[in-house]
Amino acid sequence: MATPTPVTPPPPHSRPVSVGPPTKHQLALMIWLAVFPTLTVLNLALGGWLSALAPVGRTFVLATIAVPIVIYGLMPPLHRLRARLLTRA
Repeated sequence: MATPTPVTPPPPHSRPVSVGPPTKHQLALMIWLAVFPTLTVLNLALGGWLSALAPVGRTFVLATIAVPIVIYGLMPPLHRLRARLLTRA
């Protein structure tokens, strides 16, 4: 009968380092870094069309376009960048 091969865990230095959630200040900076350029680009791209709308309508259109871009497109890379910066330090 063959004896089972013992499974040894990988050495401690090869385990991924877990980074906790961002502080309020880090999250505020990350959100600002995502939102400001997004709104700037949207305003430049859609400014002519948006000028015909009332301020509330403009805000609604911008928010409807910007929120998914920020949440699904920009925040995940910013979280990864933050984790990379913190694990290097």
